[in-house]
Amino acid sequence: MEPLALYIHWPFCLAKCPYCDFNSHVREHIPQTRFRDALATELAWEAARLGRRPLRSIFFGGGTPSLMQPETVAALIADARRLFAADPDLEITLEANPTSVETARLGALRQAGVNRLSLGVQSLDAEALRRLGRQHSVAQALAALAAARETFPRVSFDLIYARPDQSVPAWRAELRRALDLGPDHLSLYQLTIEPGTAFEALHRQGALVLPDDDTAAALYAATGEEAARAGLAAYEVSNYAVPGCESRHNLAYWRYGDYAGIGPGAHGRLSLDGRLVATRRHRAPEPWADRVEHEGHGSTTEQALTPAERAREMLLMGLRLSEGIEASRFAARTGLTLAEALNADILAAAEAEGYVAWQEGRLRALPEGRLRLEALLPALLV
Repeated sequence: MEPLALYIHWPFCLAKCPYCDFNSHVREHIPQTRFRDALATELAWEAARLGRRPLRSIFFGGGTPSLMQPETVAALIADARRLFAADPDLEITLEANPTSVETARLGALRQAGVNRLSLGVQSLDAEALRRLGRQHSVAQALAALAAARETFPRVSFDLIYARPDQSVPAWRAELRRALDLGPDHLSLYQLTIEPGTAFEALHRQGALVLPDDDTAAALYAATGEEAARAGLAAYEVSNYAVPGCESRHNLAYWRYGDYAGIGPGAHGRLSLDGRLVATRRHRAPEPWADRVEHEGHGSTTEQALTPAERAREMLLMGLRLSEGIEASRFAARTGLTLAEALNADILAAAEAEGYVAWQEGRLRALPEGRLRLEALLPALLV
């Protein structure tokens, strides 16, 4: 059976960040018991139809899952281990922010079974944190990182760059400070303007201006250079790790494996009855919980993907990886060969420009190609 990655979505946050388009919601009171029970019910429903699949990873995302009661985290981990055939070294990641409230819970979350923490630091610059709408200070971020490293076997943290008015020298200095902390994994994201966010409105009004394309490219290049100096390889467009410390859960997405998503707005890709099925849950938290309580799950759509749809998704995900896409797995997973899925003339031109290359049965986007993926992929697809 295709191994499984499990994503559990906790939709609640202390505040809505102005750049964020994730399915996150601010509530004065979080109904912890109701949502714990609903997540457990939906997990059991999903397991009943999937069978005892090998389980490689669990990822608690959000929202802010570190706002969950640790007992809820422990109960869901126990349920997943009981319902699936969990790997002995099951990777269990939970996202947290460096607020004092969440930092105080780290020990309890480790006792609950979490063995990898992902901290949403976002910046080590006080003014940038303010502009990004973050609820923590630089000092709190550093304290949370120190506490996390003492508590969890594996720790990752996020930073956002290509911010307004950010220069390459300033980003190098900030990133070096982060790398001096000795992380084995970093997620380093370029700031993008997402529809429906507060930043999108400011950008439309001209009140928020991002670095131009040349500066953004220089910032991206500096990111890779500084990470490499610290021994972190760019295994994905925005993710850097000491070899062996890559996120196993996110690799399941990028390698186009099976993953189940439970919780409000969660989506999945599941092998069912010889088909690859795209699943999605109701986005709004309370209506999702209503559906679970009445039907056992909060699904809104389930759709069997065509070979062309599978090929498109696998290319979009796989070419983000430095390892690229294995041709034999692509054919097995999509029902099409890479030759059938790609425009031969565009592929040849991309190879000639040094954007992509065939290496040992894999199609890889080279560094220059990964810079241009958004433009390259639509042209490559038949």
